[in-house]
Order: sequence, then structure tokens, then C-alpha cells
Amino acid sequence: MMFMKIIECVPNISEGRDRKKIESIAAALSAVEGVRLLDVCVDADHNRTVLTFIGEPEDVLKGAAAACEKALDLIDMRKHKGVHPRIGAVDVVPFVPLKVATMEDAVDTAHRFGRAFGKKRKIPVYFYGEAALDPKRRELSDVRRGEYEALKKRFDDPLWMPDAGPARFDPRSGAVACGAREPLIAYNINLATDNLQVAKDIACSIRQSSGGLQYVKAIGVPLASRNIVQVSMNLTNYKVTPPRTVFDVVKEKAAACGVSILESELVGLIPEEALEGVSAEYLQLSNFCTECIIETHL
Repeated sequence: MMFMKIIECVPNISEGRDRKKIESIAAALSAVEGVRLLDVCVDADHNRTVLTFIGEPEDVLKGAAAACEKALDLIDMRKHKGVHPRIGAVDVVPFVPLKVATMEDAVDTAHRFGRAFGKKRKIPVYFYGEAALDPKRRELSDVRRGEYEALKKRFDDPLWMPDAGPARFDPRSGAVACGAREPLIAYNINLATDNLQVAKDIACSIRQSSGGLQYVKAIGVPLASRNIVQVSMNLTNYKVTPPRTVFDVVKEKAAACGVSILESELVGLIPEEALEGVSAEYLQLSNFCTECIIETHL
């Protein structure tokens, strides 16, 4: 019996406030035969939208091109402000192997997409994660250091020439980070306070780079629309550090500051295994449903 290779693609675009633009980008993706758009997560404070879709590698390439080209047509980075780090209108495009697909399949898809996209749209592309061609670019945080505002100066440094596309700064589009990775969980915990320092201190204490929890990347950001703060995280290996561990630690550290957890939320989908032994109610997940589980769609 033959099994299809399935690749998940999760483009993060720098637009989370203009619904018409977001709908137009999602429509361009949905029009591609062979792909299934599973989720569109919009955040106005982050000014960012995360689209999740799946398909066979060739179809995913077409879907990514359709969505990302439409995003470049509609988004002007000169007008973009948000609390999430970003380097361009199409900020990051990760490819994730599912079912019988291998990481080699995801890396190949990332390289093919990045090279074609960079050439066609004349935009700088950096490969990160498992698709990195330079070990200094393996971590997405390193690729995004200085963000969009530092790109123009970056191209003066021979060590930071793009992996694909031209070494030119287009103030409208910025640059793109394109990568391959295992499934990760984009997970946010909202705190019942407007004290940004509390969120920043908690984020610093739990992220791996500061000596905290393994495979946790975290920042503290304000959510001005709700007058609260958020610990925004990526859990890059949920088998080692699952959401429950993170939730419990954040809850304990917040309580030590006299602050409670208001809720937590997923950005995109989550592997079923990551929720073993814990309920959505325990995690205070505000946006959970069975459609949030990636296996539901396979």
C-alpha cells in the first residue's frame, strides 16, 4: 500500500489587522488544487497572520507561492508595526514533514521554494532550521536579529548575504526566512496584568537561551487592544518540554509576582501527543477544538 508524502507549510505574514488583505491571501492559497487550508490565525497586536496548510510536496510548493506572492502584493512593510519580531511582509515560511514524508523532503521543498521565490520576486531569502546552509543561520532568532529595520545595513556585511534572491533592500517587502523543521507548538499565555516587565521577566526565566526550559523560546509582549501582557512562546520539542510543563512553570512564576493566568492560546495546530495527560481546561486554552489537532486532518 502506497502512502502519500504530506508536507505542512505554515507561512507567517506581517498583516493582522486588515481582514480584506488576509482573506485575499487565504483565498489565493485555497484556490490551489491539492492543498488544504487548515487554519488561519490572526492577531492584531502582533499584526501577524499564521496560515497552516498541507498537501503533497509539489502542491505545497504551488500553495506557498500563491499565498506568499499575494502577501507581497498587498503588504507594505513601511507601514507595519506590531509586537512580534519580523523581517519582511512574508516573514517566515517553514516546511514540516508529516506522515511518511522525511526531513529531507521538507528541506528539499524549502530550498526549492526559497530559490524560486527569491528569483521570481527579487527578494532576499535566508534558509534556517534544518534547511540552513550556514550554521550561523540555523536559529530563526539569529536570522531575524535587528528585524526589518536592520536589513538595509545587513546587506553591507559579506557574512550576511542572502542564501537566495538578491542582496538588495526593498523597503516595501523586506526579506524572507525559509526553513524546514519538526512540528513545533506556537503557544501563548496571557496574564491578568498590564505590567509588561512581569511578562518579560517570566519569558527570560523560562527560555532555553537564558538557562530556562529546554526547547522553549519566549518573549514578553503587550497586548494593547486588551490592556494585558503575554508570554509568547515557541515550543520546539514538545516531547521534552510539553505545554503542561510550560503552563505550570509560568503559572508558578506569575503567582510569585501576584499575577494570575487569564488564559492560554494556540497559534496554529498542535500534535495530539502534546496533549497526552492534560486537558484543554487545565491549560485554560481559550481557542481549543478538535480541529486544532493536526492528526484530525490527516
